[in-house]
Amino acid sequence: MKKSQRIYLPVKRLIGIFGSTIGIIVCSFLLWWWVLLINAIVTKGHPIFVQLRLGRHKKPFGLMKFRSMRIDANPNKAPSNMDIKEQASMETGFGRFLRKTSIDETLQLLNIFVGHMAFIGPRPGAAINEEELITARTKYSPNAYDVKPGLSGLAQVKMGRDHNPELKAKFDYEYVLSLSFWTDLKLFVSTAFRLFGSAKGR
Repeated sequence: MKKSQRIYLPVKRLIGIFGSTIGIIVCSFLLWWWVLLINAIVTKGHPIFVQLRLGRHKKPFGLMKFRSMRIDANPNKAPSNMDIKEQASMETGFGRFLRKTSIDETLQLLNIFVGHMAFIGPRPGAAINEEELITARTKYSPNAYDVKPGLSGLAQVKMGRDHNPELKAKFDYEYVLSLSFWTDLKLFVSTAFRLFGSAKGR
């Protein structure tokens, strides 16, 4: 990692603390309370689940999400392509809305605040491709675990919700090489436009 990037990392952490604090306050008052209420009713179980993911230096942490599946679903299962369709059928109607709008991911502001994640970085592997992504990163992007995982990143801007692990690993490698304040700012803005455009299209 370049010297300028090592200098930027503490600044990035301060940005994460400041930005996540504002986000948590806004979401707590305007969003989370009603999502928790509706989700508790719809899923008939705990409206939040914590999933084990790999963070910086492959240190495990609990990634937080609003539950989007029925209580009898297994969100930690790493399915084959056929199982992905089966898993999608286990989503609740409200959970499908949460996933399409990415509201289910907003709880990760808490992960950013405590230091598990950053706003921008290599996205931690999903349940459906965790092992495949680890293998792909070992081959194409060994530097992906040099930085904290992100709420969004270059791969998400380029690929959307595509789960292709090899392509994602290559974008993760490219991101870490180009890590800087301006790179993160561009990706943050691009993510915001992508979310706005997606919501507007519905």
